[in-house]
Amino acid sequence: MKKNFKGKIISIIIGIIIVLYVVLSGDFLSDVKDLTANASNVNDKADKLVVTGNLSVYFIDVGQADSILVRTGDDNMLIDAGNNEDGPLIVSYLKELGVEKIDYLVGTHPHEDHIGGMDDVIKSFNVETYLMPDVLSTTKTFEDVLDALYSKNLSYEVPEEKKIYNLGDASIEVIYVGEEGGDLNDASIVLRLTYGGNSFLFTGDATSKVEKQILNKDIKSDVLKVAHHGSNYSTTSEFLDKVNPEYAVISVGKNNSYDHPSLTTLEKLNKRGIKTYRTDEDGTIIFTSDGSNITVQTEKTNTNG
Repeated sequence: MKKNFKGKIISIIIGIIIVLYVVLSGDFLSDVKDLTANASNVNDKADKLVVTGNLSVYFIDVGQADSILVRTGDDNMLIDAGNNEDGPLIVSYLKELGVEKIDYLVGTHPHEDHIGGMDDVIKSFNVETYLMPDVLSTTKTFEDVLDALYSKNLSYEVPEEKKIYNLGDASIEVIYVGEEGGDLNDASIVLRLTYGGNSFLFTGDATSKVEKQILNKDIKSDVLKVAHHGSNYSTTSEFLDKVNPEYAVISVGKNNSYDHPSLTTLEKLNKRGIKTYRTDEDGTIIFTSDGSNITVQTEKTNTNG
């Protein structure tokens, strides 16, 4: 009886050891690894939210055109540069702000109201990288930009979707880049900037066709640059709901011949309680982020040629 009892005890112990081995070497270890990985991902995300100082985004009043300056520390990105007449005024304004170099200069698409002043900017500042879509134009305005790049021995870069550019602690992801097609507006480079827990979406003149293509991407943003000066060709309800911004900015000229922004677009923004600023009414609009909170101020600037 004693031998049988001892044998049963040994069998039970061996069984327990086998069970523990299976548990520890199988699902349990997998669960532990998953928990460790999840904790690591949380830490990585937390690290990305840590920023130093402030980021400022200037929606510069250039009338019926676009020009946006992003600043963090000594690093600068300029997205578009207004009409031809705006060029010298933009250069003067940037110098007043203390801008000495431009890390990234972006021509969202080759329409005059977006790249008109680009040649003046290129000639006046040390530009490290010029970004544009892979689209050519036969206009003199576009040729002036290429000539200015050539004079500074600069080439242009066509950004790839999903590529991320770093500007200080800010991260700028390429959401969309169009190609040669019937509508140059559909070639617009679309960028999403994140700074800590805050985000901005820059849309160029992207139409509803482009908006539909990027609905499945991460475009949720605190601030939306309303595309195409607030026209009927952009800012669909589905797109607005996906972005779900707290603020919207419309870059538009006073008493423009296109009747921009459209009442339909304004009604969509108002219906959703989105605080909307307009360059024709507010002048240059400046957003400042500390990575958690956003403040807004407006000022009249001599930048509309």
